[in-house]
Amino acid sequence: MISGWASAHRSRLWWHLVVQLRIVLGFAFVPSGLKKIIGQPFTDPANLGIFHDFLHAFHATGLLYRFVGVVQLVAALLLMTQFFGALGAMVFLPVCCGILVLCWGTGAIPTAIVVTAMTLAALLLLLWDFPLWAGLLRLRSDRMSSEPPAGIRLGIWSVCGAAIFFGYAGSCLWAGEIYRPRGMDWGAPGFYILPVLLSFLGVAFLVERSRLPKS
Repeated sequence: MISGWASAHRSRLWWHLVVQLRIVLGFAFVPSGLKKIIGQPFTDPANLGIFHDFLHAFHATGLLYRFVGVVQLVAALLLMTQFFGALGAMVFLPVCCGILVLCWGTGAIPTAIVVTAMTLAALLLLLWDFPLWAGLLRLRSDRMSSEPPAGIRLGIWSVCGAAIFFGYAGSCLWAGEIYRPRGMDWGAPGFYILPVLLSFLGVAFLVERSRLPKS
C-alpha cells in the first residue's frame, strides 16, 4: 500500500511538472508572437549590433515576420491546451532551435542562455510524450497511450492555460501595447497583470487538489 501510494505520488509530481511546463513554455511565445503578428518591431530601432541588425532586417520582411508570429502562437496554444501538448512541443522545438542558433551565433549571451533552457525544456516534453510519436521513427510498432494518472485533471490545466493566454491577450488590448518583462517597469500595467496571470498555475493546482477523493 505504501509503495503504491509513493509511486502514484511521484507520478503526479511529474505530471504536475509537465503540465505547468507546457503552460510556461507556451506563454513564453505569446508576447513575441503577438508582436510579430501585429507588425511591431521586436527590438528598439536604436539598438545596433549583429543580433539587432538581424532583428531589424527580419522585421522588414513583413509577411515572413508575421508568419513566424503565427507559428509561435499556434505552438503556444497547442502546448497550453494540454491535450495537444506533444504536437505543441513538436512545433515549438524547431522555432526555438532557430532562435537558439541566432542568439549564440550573434553573441547575445543572456538571451542565448534563456533560450537554451527553453530548448532543453521542449526536449524534455518531447521525451515525456515519446510513446505518442515513436511510431514516426518506426521504433515502436504498438500503440501506447500517455494518459495521466488518477488525480491529474487535464481539463483544469487546459482551462488554466486558456485563462493565461486570453488574459494576457486581453490585457494587451486594454493597455494598447504588447507587454514584455524588462526589469522593474512600475508604470506598465502588464508588470502587475503578469504575476496575477502566472498565479493561475497555483490556483489550478489547488482546485485539482480539492477534487481529489478523500482517503
